[in-house]
Amino acid sequence: MPPARSLRSRATMNENDENGPATRLTRAKAALGDAPADGAKKPLQAKRTTTTTTGGQGRRAALGDVSNVNKVDAGGVKDGKKGVAGKVGLTTRTTAGVQKPTRTNSTRTALGSRDTNAKKAVPDAKPRQGSGAGVMGSTQMKRSKSVKDESLKSEEPPLKRAHTVKKSVAVEEEIKEETTEAPVNEAMDAAVEDLDIEDLNDPLMAAEYVVEIFEYLQELEMVTLPNPEYIEHQPDLEWKMRGILVDWLIEVHTRFRLLPETLFLAVNIIDRFLSAEVVALDRLQLVGVTAMFIASKYEEVLSPHVANFSHVADETFSDKEILDAERHVLATLSYNMSFPNPMNFLRRISKADNYDIQTRTLGKYLMEISLLDHRFMSFPQSQIAAAAMYLARLILERGPWDATLAHYAGYTEKEIDPVFRLMIDYLHRPVSHEAFFKKYASKKFLKASILTRQWAKKYHSVYIDSSLSEPYSYIKDSDQ
Repeated sequence: MPPARSLRSRATMNENDENGPATRLTRAKAALGDAPADGAKKPLQAKRTTTTTTGGQGRRAALGDVSNVNKVDAGGVKDGKKGVAGKVGLTTRTTAGVQKPTRTNSTRTALGSRDTNAKKAVPDAKPRQGSGAGVMGSTQMKRSKSVKDESLKSEEPPLKRAHTVKKSVAVEEEIKEETTEAPVNEAMDAAVEDLDIEDLNDPLMAAEYVVEIFEYLQELEMVTLPNPEYIEHQPDLEWKMRGILVDWLIEVHTRFRLLPETLFLAVNIIDRFLSAEVVALDRLQLVGVTAMFIASKYEEVLSPHVANFSHVADETFSDKEILDAERHVLATLSYNMSFPNPMNFLRRISKADNYDIQTRTLGKYLMEISLLDHRFMSFPQSQIAAAAMYLARLILERGPWDATLAHYAGYTEKEIDPVFRLMIDYLHRPVSHEAFFKKYASKKFLKASILTRQWAKKYHSVYIDSSLSEPYSYIKDSDQ
């Protein structure tokens, strides 16, 4: 039996043991030049120094390309000095000519490094004039500028100044023309207060889009205008009958406690339908009930049931008749219920009036006059709302119609004047719509109908000529 080997001799003979002393001369030790006598590993400092020196000798500082920067950064990471290596790379790139151009610098700095490389490759090549070749290539070439480059640099500013003078003269001429054409508009724009800034933090007000929204509504109201002369192709109807129907709908609207928007939409549906269809007199009330039923579905959160509308009509029409009429009216109007309600325009103008409750209540009463009087049918809803607010402020003595109010209303005093005169004329006439007068004679609406009629009797001769008033065939003789 062979003798057992000791642990010391086994460790000496095992060449692959990582824990034992290494007596072989490896390639790494041969690269370092000498092998340690005690068998310990040589520190990594010598290897790091050698690698750094080799990388420094192979760097091409004049080119400053991306490959050199990456090599320097990799060496820095190995050394554990990332910040120093990054600074060296940025310095090399700056020396190569990548500098931020200034206003006083007349050369194109972005082409500096390209022209420098081209000069090294072809020594006899001449730099292009005005391109900045050889100027930003290196620090030494910066100092040795040619006289030709300096002369070009000194000649450029006068040319730029001359071009600027020509441009400024042309701009001044255009500004002169614009200022002479519209000096009044600039003065009005300067006097207008921006009232939408305070609503920027309120998402419900949509202050970012409010201007575009009301511009769209003003375009839309011209599409939904009814024919102001549709009574001519209605053989069985007269304007008096339409006024009686709307007055009755105002009473129904008050009984159901519906929104003001519902009433305005219902009357618009009636007028648009009568502009397209011929209706007999015994079916006119059915058109009114159906229009109110459709409008309540469109505007109300909880609309009344169809049986309720049948009941207020004294069971003259059954539920089936109202539903059939609903389908026919909607098909005639192509299901277009996008009516720009005047209440939206009134609230917009009321913002410029600091949301005065009395002015707005009188404005609502004056706007509803346009529902009963057919003469308002040819005017857009935004103009009616502006005239209502203008007359309400005049009655309550709230001050003049300034630039801010005209801006948010979209109409000047001159544009409001035709509707304004029609409103005063209606107020000066005897009461012909009992339900409408009674509704706004209550304390809830600040007795707006009584107040406005008293003012109209007093100041009618001041604002309205007697020639404007034309007698109605359906107005009562007794004044109330």
